[in-house]
Amino acid sequence: MPGYDHPTNRARLAVLREVAAELGATPAQVVLAWLIQGDPPMIPVVGASTVPQLEELLGAVGLHLDGDVRERLDGAGRHPGDW
Repeated sequence: MPGYDHPTNRARLAVLREVAAELGATPAQVVLAWLIQGDPPMIPVVGASTVPQLEELLGAVGLHLDGDVRERLDGAGRHPGDW
């Protein structure tokens, strides 16, 4: 959507898609795993309309993100000097 089209968002999505492809996961699974394994961990509230959607989301529970992957995701879209 135009309101969300921003260069930093495009950079974040590119890294997210790269990581998902490397891990054999979907972008949604990577995002949920990133939230769950964060510091502090977050327990996201998700909604699924179908069993396949629920199965996809549950795939995040067993997805391990190592430190390098977390750094890539955390740093995506940031510029030097950003918060």
